[in-house]
Amino acid sequence: MKVTIPTNTAEILEQVHQLESTLGLKNEACRSKFLIHPYLTSKVFLFLHGFTAGPYQFEPLGEAFFNNGYNVLIPLQPGHGRSGNWSRQNPPPLPTDIQIYQQFLLKWLQIAKTLGQQVVIGGLSTGGTLAAWLALEHPQEIDSTLLFTPYLASRYSLLDQLIKILPIYFEWFNKDASGNFGYKGFCLKALRIFLQLAGEVSEKAQGCVSAPILMVCSEADRAVKLSKQQDFFRKVVKEQPKSWYYCFDDSLHIEHRMMTKLEDNDYEELVITLAKAFVESDLTWVEFEQIAKQITQGQTYDQIMLKLNFDGQVSQQLAAMMTQAFGCEHLNCINPDS
Repeated sequence: MKVTIPTNTAEILEQVHQLESTLGLKNEACRSKFLIHPYLTSKVFLFLHGFTAGPYQFEPLGEAFFNNGYNVLIPLQPGHGRSGNWSRQNPPPLPTDIQIYQQFLLKWLQIAKTLGQQVVIGGLSTGGTLAAWLALEHPQEIDSTLLFTPYLASRYSLLDQLIKILPIYFEWFNKDASGNFGYKGFCLKALRIFLQLAGEVSEKAQGCVSAPILMVCSEADRAVKLSKQQDFFRKVVKEQPKSWYYCFDDSLHIEHRMMTKLEDNDYEELVITLAKAFVESDLTWVEFEQIAKQITQGQTYDQIMLKLNFDGQVSQQLAAMMTQAFGCEHLNCINPDS
């Protein structure tokens, strides 16, 4: 018999929408998205959008998991998505205290636990930084973690230095790009707290067991430093072998905003496929590497299972990720040392 979701949880979600309407949203794309079945599911997903953006970034992935029978929460983060005439003289009300985000995340973790047996957390950019923090701080409460190009350092070290010291307002260079429904600018001190958190997360990963992590990166990402992501993964997988790394080849032109076609990722389905494969399997990093090698050698799914003698089911979707057509020549895509 399926267990219905708690009445108080349904009331909390409704109250969130009511509060957002009262405060006023920049647009409906920024409204919190809750994709909820009328019953508890085996897994519940909690997704965290990127800095100055909104829940719209996780709609495709959220809908994919909802259609697979899971509950999905994509809450609007503190200070984000508000209506207003924001400018250099009147910057958007983004928090400058990381504890506000951390408390927000812990609150939503408790809500998520009322909607599913296991919690999967995921995040893009600074949302990925927050997800990494939770995976390290509360690994026993997280089944798995999906990190989509987490913000662990800027691509250019000079920019990090400027973020640390300058009290200025900054406008995104792509502020008028397609799919950008969030804020066009922000005060650097609102981003500074995530840079500080990134340092703490990277340090904690050394010798600390996290929840299993999927790290998804892109060589074409011009916003964050790939080497920092690779270094973080190497620390994580040393203590948590059920973690994967995947990096999209530069030829695919998948940039920092990698979650949707609206944000210029023509390979949105690849992100979804990889996330599903990770969540639906229990493979270690070593096993994942073994399967990848067999796939690129032309082995079929059944042949791989027979040859490697793995128990349980491994998603056949992995095969779609391991072809030269998707920029995975010589398996560079799963090599954090490349």
